[in-house]
Amino acid sequence: MVREHAVLSVRPGQDAAFEAAFDEARAMIAQARGFHGLTLSRCVERPGTYLLLVDWERLEDHTEGFRGSAAYQRWSELLHRFYDPFPTVEHFEVVQTA
Repeated sequence: MVREHAVLSVRPGQDAAFEAAFDEARAMIAQARGFHGLTLSRCVERPGTYLLLVDWERLEDHTEGFRGSAAYQRWSELLHRFYDPFPTVEHFEVVQTA
């Protein structure tokens, strides 16, 4: 299992529009092969900042499968216009849990 991590900085005043677009976009990612679930969280201390965590079976399910799909093209159309700056996406493997 691999967890995708992205801190999303949404343009000022666009939070509601971003959340509405994300609501539509999440159906696209949910159909991707290897997708196990996601959470989108809003930062309490920094308005306009979100944390996206997506669980994938394998790294390639995200980097090759989803990103190479028509669904990702639509995802991009819906969401990428909201980001400033564009987010860095990283992937993590669980080492310990409690």
